[in-house]
Amino acid sequence: MASQSLISTVNGYENYIKRNGIDEQVIDAYIEATKVAVNGENDIMYGSKLADRSKGIIERFCKERTGGTIWDLEKYAFANKTYYDLIDKYYQPVLIRAQNQQVDDYFQYLERKREPRERFYMPRKKCFEKMGLIQALQGMIDDEYDILCISGIPGFGKTTTEKFFNSGVIGWFPADFTLFYSHSGDITRMYYDGVYDIVTNNDEYTWNEIFPGLSVTSTNAKMEQFNVGKYKPFPSMQCTSVGSKNAGKVRASKFLLVDDMIGGIEEALNPTILDKLWSKYTVDARQRKIQDTSGKACKEIHIATRWSVQDVIGRIQNKYAGNPRVKIIAMPDVDPITGESNFDFEFGGFTKEFFADQQLLMDEISYKCLYKQEPVEREGLLFPDDKIRRYLNLPHGEPEIVTGQCDTKGKGTDYFVLPVLQKYGDDYYCVDCVCDNTADYEKQYENAANVIVNNEVQECEFERNAGGDRVAMEVNKRVESKGWICNITDIPTETNKEARIFQCSSWILQHVIFKDPSQYKPNEPYGVMMALLKQYSVSGKKQLDDVPDVFSNFALRMQKGNRARKAVIMSSPI
Repeated sequence: MASQSLISTVNGYENYIKRNGIDEQVIDAYIEATKVAVNGENDIMYGSKLADRSKGIIERFCKERTGGTIWDLEKYAFANKTYYDLIDKYYQPVLIRAQNQQVDDYFQYLERKREPRERFYMPRKKCFEKMGLIQALQGMIDDEYDILCISGIPGFGKTTTEKFFNSGVIGWFPADFTLFYSHSGDITRMYYDGVYDIVTNNDEYTWNEIFPGLSVTSTNAKMEQFNVGKYKPFPSMQCTSVGSKNAGKVRASKFLLVDDMIGGIEEALNPTILDKLWSKYTVDARQRKIQDTSGKACKEIHIATRWSVQDVIGRIQNKYAGNPRVKIIAMPDVDPITGESNFDFEFGGFTKEFFADQQLLMDEISYKCLYKQEPVEREGLLFPDDKIRRYLNLPHGEPEIVTGQCDTKGKGTDYFVLPVLQKYGDDYYCVDCVCDNTADYEKQYENAANVIVNNEVQECEFERNAGGDRVAMEVNKRVESKGWICNITDIPTETNKEARIFQCSSWILQHVIFKDPSQYKPNEPYGVMMALLKQYSVSGKKQLDDVPDVFSNFALRMQKGNRARKAVIMSSPI
């Protein structure tokens, strides 16, 4: 517990700052007070608080004097081979927090010696914090969570993040041991080499400076194990892969780290393999867990690129739904609000243009899995891509009728969907659509009216449920104001939605023809509509079903022969 004398002294520093602002004298005093709290009075919590405050006033001082951050100053210093005492002062409280189980500070200090452009963490720091990654890792250390699942795009640095975190755990908890588990022996070997390098490479990393009393005492490269500090039943760091005979050989007391159990798309498409991998996790990997030296249960961290709703993370998410001790983080390609890349790091990374290019090259389902972190179950898809009929050009002549079907938006993530179809014989060509999840009603009405008028839609049916009748009326007003007449009707739907979609899927595949993928972009309304249609699965639980729902209602209407006469625009006699 910090002494009252120290607390009063620190309060005096704050009064000094209020009167005089921040200077190097008060910075030095704050740093010294931090050291007294941690090393002298052994109050780690208060000392960490003071260290954080010290960092804050140094950052403020740097901003006032240079116009930039400490990180900016550090980059300038490296580039110009110069020295600034302020940088060293900043790293003193960072070191104290790094030694006392603060993930962000540990990641910062670990790479202090490296050229800024060569560092892993600082160029990614803002992105990682924005998506809650660092906060979640800290939550694992602070015992807020028992299981953490992280999914992100390929190549964002998930395994390196895990290496950094593991090296910190080894130092913070030298009496315990961790186990790294992956699908491939090549991955485990790379991981072992990476963590070992962090712990032993003093030219590149500062691990020995953060943990001066620790060092590697034994290694077994063949077994991909090494020990830090005193002898214990199992080494500090161990690696093993799926299918290895692990009984009695490896254990995890502090963390079980599970990295990418699925090796690729072939495994993701195979339900048998997915079941086997789940079994490997539950009856093998998870059985390696024992209590740590403080008597607490071993925690789990899963990091992967999502392929299937039936992968390990998907099943954990399902089984622990609503459990506050299980944290799930999904890091998609772009921010859904701004449209900007979530991974446009300071040096390198991935731009939104890169993701747009990837979308053009990949099928929508694979892109959603790998880059949106929205895995779908390919088994059970009602509208697989190879079954959907496509067209490049419409048939010659005028269509028998131009019709529309509308599923209005409910709450949350529901979509407002209005496809426009032209009838030629027994086929219906989907020529245009509205498909968005905006909550702006006026925008919904305007978009619907525009697509009806622009395509000269003669009839359009709205689902009455959830205020669809009101939407139909508002859309009709706008259509008429634009000089077009469309027979707009609304009907209730009473049948079970899932059953209706399933029953109508065959008719949709037989009679509805969609644009060739070359005729639209994935991020356009038509592309969004197709992605939502193709990802719908009978085996999924909660999913976006607005697109298959609207086409199922359309199918029912067409099969009933509910036709309206072709509307004709007439000039007004007035």
